Amino acid sequence: MKRTVTLLIVALALLCASCGTTNTVPITGRKTNLLVDDAQILSLSTQQYQEYMKGAKLSANQNNTAIVKRVGQRLATAVENFLMNNGYASEVQNFKWEFNLVASNEVNAFCMPGGKIVVYEGMLPVTQDETSLAIVLGHEIAHAVAKHSAEQMSKQMRQQYAAQIGGSVLGQIAQNKGLSSNTAALIDLIAQQGFNFANLKYSRDNETEADRLGLIFAAMAGYDPHQAIPFWQRMAQLGGGSQKSEIFSDHPSDEKRIANLQKVLPEALKYYTPATTPAPATQKASTTKKTTTTKKTAAKK
Repeated sequence: MKRTVTLLIVALALLCASCGTTNTVPITGRKTNLLVDDAQILSLSTQQYQEYMKGAKLSANQNNTAIVKRVGQRLATAVENFLMNNGYASEVQNFKWEFNLVASNEVNAFCMPGGKIVVYEGMLPVTQDETSLAIVLGHEIAHAVAKHSAEQMSKQMRQQYAAQIGGSVLGQIAQNKGLSSNTAALIDLIAQQGFNFANLKYSRDNETEADRLGLIFAAMAGYDPHQAIPFWQRMAQLGGGSQKSEIFSDHPSDEKRIANLQKVLPEALKYYTPATTPAPATQKASTTKKTTTTKKTAAKK
């Protein structure tokens, strides 16, 4: 019996691999097998983003809002230029960039597939300037470029397939609705788990990859990648030393994250050309509004 189950699992894994598409992450070259296509995930992401923005309160600080949009667009332009010139031109059509600053003291930011990025006001007293903000936005953009959301969805769909070996739930759905097994699994995933891009937790490997790509993207846009180190040191101070082990977190520990970024710095510097135009007078974000956050809430993506 055990041998039969093992063979079924192996067969399932092969089936999942054959049904998906291979994605190659820019720069890192890492290959992943995705069970959801771009159209599916972008449609779902757009719906969730619109719902989120209906309930969100945008920041009333026009200066800070302008900074977020300016830095974000500068990064997006640099990333798109890189993709266009390095064999990923077809990916550019998937991005419709949007950058919003939301009124919240939470120290957080997130990105949905397709380039919908939200920064919470509580992040700005920690970033303090445009360069550190570029480090945060670069990290979020990296999640979108690397298709980490699709990777996590595919992982959960495979888990569903494995859990339903011997059953016919997905098969019946697909047969009755005329859907592919992958589409049926996606619907089942959303229905059972309430898959939410805004609250999605990536794996530690995804977070480390986003740190690397984000640092490089910031450098491409003309932001000094060295500033990532003091920024993450400030983030670590918010944690009060409570995050001592990454075993209990989807994010790398602060200490390991900083060490990894230091290792990536030489690579990022190869892409770095300092901006030649003077920084605008409004470079520094306003932090006159007191933040009540005393405990770190790490950037989710």
